Amino acid sequence: MSSEFTQAGAGYGFFFDQTLCTGCKACQIACVDKHDLPLGILWRRVVEYSGGGWRMVDNTATPNVFTYYTSVACNHCESPICMQVCPTTAMTQREDGTVFVDQSKCVGCRYCEWACPYGAPQFNAAVGRMSKCDLCYDYRSVGEQPACVDACPSRALEFGPIADLRAAHGTEAGIAPLPDPSVTQPHLVVKPHRDAQAWDRATGHIANPREI
Repeated sequence: MSSEFTQAGAGYGFFFDQTLCTGCKACQIACVDKHDLPLGILWRRVVEYSGGGWRMVDNTATPNVFTYYTSVACNHCESPICMQVCPTTAMTQREDGTVFVDQSKCVGCRYCEWACPYGAPQFNAAVGRMSKCDLCYDYRSVGEQPACVDACPSRALEFGPIADLRAAHGTEAGIAPLPDPSVTQPHLVVKPHRDAQAWDRATGHIANPREI
């Protein structure tokens, strides 16, 4: 593997602006359409996260609730746990740092699915093997952007070298309902919603579990 992409902070990733996302799922639909994914498999999912309650202000009960959305796909992590647990080395990393499934090696054991804190690898029962986002490798090979990025009407998604994204937008990647970023060091940067909660101080819940 090229040393250019094994060093920390190298390779490609996503920037996601929670303040712009309306939960329309255009990114999710574009991914399904582009890859012709079967029913039940979503390489990109839009999670609705809600919480809050009531608070007393001058003897008046005032609602103190929030909802925000997070678009989630494979983050092509710096320490991809899916690769670490794969017994057949089917989870593979390209020279550009992106992680993909080598279908010739995959036996569908689902270890990667259970280990990934983002739920990125998904089992395709029709073929008995795993599948996942490869950051639209075919599009990128001809200079185009991933389908999800181009489809977002709010321009809440960006893709590029993770070092450039971090330089432009910071390093935040631990906003609930996302997990502790130290586990896999995701190639992801999030601009938090005004009501965003940190992964380790989360009090809300996922409001649309059946959709993701």
